[in-house]
Amino acid sequence: MLTVEAEIEKINRQMTAKGYKLTVQREVTLRVLLENEQDHLSAEEVFMLVKTKYPEIGLATVYRTLELLTELHIVVKMNFGDGMARYDLRSEDHEHMHHHLICHTCGALHEIKDDWLLELEERLQREYGFRVTDHRLDFTGHFQSCKGTECKRQRKVV
Repeated sequence: MLTVEAEIEKINRQMTAKGYKLTVQREVTLRVLLENEQDHLSAEEVFMLVKTKYPEIGLATVYRTLELLTELHIVVKMNFGDGMARYDLRSEDHEHMHHHLICHTCGALHEIKDDWLLELEERLQREYGFRVTDHRLDFTGHFQSCKGTECKRQRKVV
C-alpha cells in the first residue's frame, strides 16, 4: 500500500494526463479521502474534515472536487442504503471495484478486496460475448455481533 503522499502524487499524474491541475483545494480533499479511506465519507463529512485543514474552502468546492474525482474514476460515489451518497477510493491494485458487506442492523461496513466474480466475468465473455469492464457487489444482511451487545445501533438507541 502506498503512503498518502505517494497516492497523491499518483493521482496528480492521472489528473495532469487528463488536463486537470491538482489545486490546493483538490489536494486537501484527496488527503481527507485517503486518510479516512475505510470510513466511506459523505460529501458533508468530507467537507467538515477539509474545513479543519483549509478553513477558507466552501462546500460547493468540495462537491465539485468530489464530482471531478468521480468523473476521473479516482473515487466512486456509492449508496449503502442510508440515504447518503458516500465516496470510496478506487484501487489500481484491482481491476474492479471492491465489494462490501453492509449490516442492516448497525450500518457497519466491511470491504472485501478479493475479486470473487472473475469466473462469472469469463463466462459472460464466453457465452454472451460481453466483456465486463467493472462491477460492484454489495451484500446486505446482519453481522453476528449485532445479535449481542456489540451492535453500534443498539448501543445508540439505549
